[in-house]
Amino acid sequence: MHFSDERMIVILLVGIVAGWLIGRIVRGAGFGLVGDAAVGIVGALIGEWLLPRLDIHLLSGLMGMIADAAIGAVVLLVVLRSLGASGWGGGR
Repeated sequence: MHFSDERMIVILLVGIVAGWLIGRIVRGAGFGLVGDAAVGIVGALIGEWLLPRLDIHLLSGLMGMIADAAIGAVVLLVVLRSLGASGWGGGR
């Protein structure tokens, strides 16, 4: 899969917003500002990659990208929790 430079910048920015949003929604201590942003960025990449392969299209435009990134961040958090990572409610 190939992303243009502009799309990668948008994914990074949307990932930061999604990480902050998920940090506010999900219970627990979180991973801190930088950790939340990192989870959001990785989640945005997961959402951008995974959802089209599952043929899931929620919204279009920027709101769609934020929704995709948030879903990707939730998927990442489920994986992190299953591996026992501390942060958003993991073992607290």
